[in-house]
Amino acid sequence: VQLQACGGGLVQAGRSLRLSCTASGSILRVNAMGWYRRAPGKERELVAMCTTATMTSADSTNYANSVKGRFTVSRDFAKNMVYLQMNSLKPEDTAVYYCYAQISDTPWNRKNYWGQGTLVTVSS
Repeated sequence: VQLQACGGGLVQAGRSLRLSCTASGSILRVNAMGWYRRAPGKERELVAMCTTATMTSADSTNYANSVKGRFTVSRDFAKNMVYLQMNSLKPEDTAVYYCYAQISDTPWNRKNYWGQGTLVTVSS
């Protein structure tokens, strides 16, 4: 399984960017898909995640407090894609953003995968 992310770049504060990520390979089920980020000098942190419950197939999303109300995560289940719409960007959103997915390729396993990272730079 591979995750391919794109959409990063340089943007002024207050503007928007959209990241996208595609999972490809041997995929039976995508259990969760979302985004982490690592800012310069900081630990990697969860930004947003979409999770599908195994038993009920109910979907849930959760966000870091710092991005609530500004970022929206969404999935295209048919294409195994996840998006991160980032609005009202702030300089403190500057980071390398990593796509993450938890994927099952058999009914009995769950594996974690990471994309290569895409740089988002927000200028003040």
